[in-house]
Amino acid sequence: MGIKTDVLTGGFTEPVFNAQSVFKMLMDGMARPGTIQSVTPDVMPPAPLGIAASAIGLTLCDHDTPVWLSAGLAKSAVPEWLGFHAGAPLTTEKAEARFAFVEAGITLSTFGLFASGTQEYPDRSTTVVIELADLEGGRRLALMGPGIQSVTEIAPVGLPETFLRLWTENRALFPRGVDIVLTAGKRFLCLPRTTKITATEI
Repeated sequence: MGIKTDVLTGGFTEPVFNAQSVFKMLMDGMARPGTIQSVTPDVMPPAPLGIAASAIGLTLCDHDTPVWLSAGLAKSAVPEWLGFHAGAPLTTEKAEARFAFVEAGITLSTFGLFASGTQEYPDRSTTVVIELADLEGGRRLALMGPGIQSVTEIAPVGLPETFLRLWTENRALFPRGVDIVLTAGKRFLCLPRTTKITATEI
């Protein structure tokens, strides 16, 4: 299958209904941090973009939302695929991106290079979508904050050792800061900037 065919196929079969479905799941996920959601629309993105990540991209990205892609995604058919199906322009500047997509296994240096919004407009920040090997079976993390009754736990596989430090730095910027969506295959969970994350002792 040539790159052209990869680009033209694999989007939402019913764009309006599929996007509404995924958007509702994203809103629910942001309102209830750590809750695992499963994407049902059948999309077939080019590798290495995952199914949930691609569905989020098709739902949220458009011609007004600059997108930053990590190196592996940028070198693949993903830029053309997102451009064709969502009309999203690419940027190489993290600070300009409204959405950022990171393939699995990439080392995260800092979230501080992405747009964190302003005190007046904290929503003008980057949402970072990070692909992982799995959302269960890894190091246990405790979540606290708005939308969580007391404490909820997640156990994603593949988060870098530096993640907790990077997240603490991000939370210190509140109300500014990035929001994160962790994806693995068809599943995702949301980590809004209001969520406090700590390691759980095993």
